[in-house]
Amino acid sequence: MNKKHITFISLNYAPEDSAIGLYSSQWVEFLESKGHNVTVVTAFPYYPQWEIYNDYKSKPLFHKESIAQTPILRYKQYVPKTPTIFKRIIHLLDFTFGSLINLFKIKNCDLVIAVVPFTSSAFLGWIQKKRFNAKLWIHVQDFEFDAALQTGISKKTNSLFSMLFKIESWILNKANVGSTISHSMLDKLSQKTKSSTFYLPNWIDQNTIDPLLAKNHQYTNSTKTSLLYSGNIGDKQDWNSFIEFCNDLDKNKYDVIIVGDGAKKKWVLENIKNIVNVKYYPPVPYNQLSDLLCSTDIHLLFQKPDLLDTVMPSKVLGMMASAKPSIIIGHKDSEINSTFKATDAGLFFDHYSKDVINQLDKLTSDEDRMKTMGVNSRAYILNYFSKEMILERMLKKINTL
Repeated sequence: MNKKHITFISLNYAPEDSAIGLYSSQWVEFLESKGHNVTVVTAFPYYPQWEIYNDYKSKPLFHKESIAQTPILRYKQYVPKTPTIFKRIIHLLDFTFGSLINLFKIKNCDLVIAVVPFTSSAFLGWIQKKRFNAKLWIHVQDFEFDAALQTGISKKTNSLFSMLFKIESWILNKANVGSTISHSMLDKLSQKTKSSTFYLPNWIDQNTIDPLLAKNHQYTNSTKTSLLYSGNIGDKQDWNSFIEFCNDLDKNKYDVIIVGDGAKKKWVLENIKNIVNVKYYPPVPYNQLSDLLCSTDIHLLFQKPDLLDTVMPSKVLGMMASAKPSIIIGHKDSEINSTFKATDAGLFFDHYSKDVINQLDKLTSDEDRMKTMGVNSRAYILNYFSKEMILERMLKKINTL
């Protein structure tokens, strides 16, 4: 294997320890462990709070640091406290401008890996490809424009989005390889580009989420059955149905725990304040994640049912790896639904109704079924989403470029 100089472009990176920041960081760590030289171009950490971390607020506009000996080039991008569509665009443009300057500080590059969102990261990757005659790998974690339309962020800007989709397609066609995280998203990617495509799902480190080593977490201390939602509190979740579900629950039987942060946090907190059995807590450090996920009785995830192929929630991997059953609402044709049908790893619904409560009551009255679902969940994740297996496949693909 030839050692390569790699430029890795991602808006999110360590010390962010969830979602894209987590996967980008682990990807780079793996490449470094295999002898490649990686330079990361990224933003100041801000997710999921939508606020630059306190340790970084006093840093200069352009900041260079090292994490595990990997050089990190950061730009202090604008971060809106309330991320409206217009403010997100400013956020995007500012990151792109600063990162373009950081790109030109890099003196050698054989391969560029650009993580989407944002699509501008792929544009920056194309510029780096042209500078060094390098190969370009574009990895799509989220089709941001499709997601914006489907979540209703912008319903009256179809002409604008038509132009954005053309730009997106143009950029994706500049890649030597494009990858994404689910089979349905891979189908969509193939429709958007003529470049070679590659299935690169998010992964789980079985040693990080381990029910055999996990301790009871203080957030889930309860004499009732605990139901946990842990993750981003954002626009892609169906919070209206979630609140209705919480109101319909037997308050004497269940406790609901919400752990996370995000753009919808204020709205959610306002709507749960009078529901006595629902508690909110801020995100836990990554080294406590296994304890939290493995301590609950059941996991919850209420996706908006009209979302299909724009997002494959990475949080599902941690939920299933905890060896606990999950209750998920989402699109009936989603990969999660087909997975649950094939493995009996939890309960899936394509919309919220009182039947969700009825099925929950049946499940929690059958301890053997709950245990079986948990065992099935973890076995499936370790068989198909093991970190080492997925990243080794990625490495073989890099060597073919």
